[in-house]
Amino acid sequence: MFTLTVRSHFMIAHSFEGEVFGPAQRLHGATYVVDATFRRPELDAEGLVVDIGLASQELEATLDPLNYRNLDEVSEFTGQNTTTEFLAREIFRRLAESVKAGRLGEGARGLTGITVTLRESHIAWASYEGAL
Repeated sequence: MFTLTVRSHFMIAHSFEGEVFGPAQRLHGATYVVDATFRRPELDAEGLVVDIGLASQELEATLDPLNYRNLDEVSEFTGQNTTTEFLAREIFRRLAESVKAGRLGEGARGLTGITVTLRESHIAWASYEGAL
């Protein structure tokens, strides 16, 4: 299996509902380092997993609507705890849509999966991995 990973970051504010979250129930900020790993069993005709420039560009476009936002105010997240795990799956979902829409190029149609990892800090992170 071949993989290619691109990295970016974004900053958000949010709060959580539920005693399990302790002080994180209050509004707080987070800066996430995001790794998006694209995979496929064979390289495309150009010898690529996916065009690194297009993958980087699309990751930035995916994160832009979330960056510098209070996620508590994003209507599509109403009633949802925007945990690191939840956000990893949401970013995966948006990147998968980009692949299907052809925004990562025709060669990306051979991708079989994406893993999105959000690093909250040097000691804590979460990932979501899905098939395409």
